[in-house]
Amino acid sequence: MTIGEVAKRTGLRASAIRYYEKAGLLPKPARVAGQRRYAGAVLEQLAVLERAKSCGFTLDEIRRLFNGEGLHSDRWRALARKKVAELDAAAERIAAMKKLLEKRCRCADLAECGRLILQSGCDDRKQARLSS
Repeated sequence: MTIGEVAKRTGLRASAIRYYEKAGLLPKPARVAGQRRYAGAVLEQLAVLERAKSCGFTLDEIRRLFNGEGLHSDRWRALARKKVAELDAAAERIAAMKKLLEKRCRCADLAECGRLILQSGCDDRKQARLSS
């Protein structure tokens, strides 16, 4: 298949396919008269790549998924466990941010607001650090 055919079948732009190739996520295709010619397996690779991106995997993580040692399913599970832990930590930070944002401010000015934040103790400051 030409790069245009791959792009049409996957819904990706040709530039994205070239980028993935350059990033080492896709094997270099054969060339016929200077044009890239892809085997059908590229569609499956791109399907996994797009699924991994949808799950929040970075390109480096996807590279490890594609090029690592051992079974693909073992690599997927290991990366997924790490990503779930990252998502859980992000969810905790978001919950702390939401709690801070939902507090009603009744301060007359910035100085009063700062004093009240300082007086509330380390709990609020700890939450503020978690949210940043």
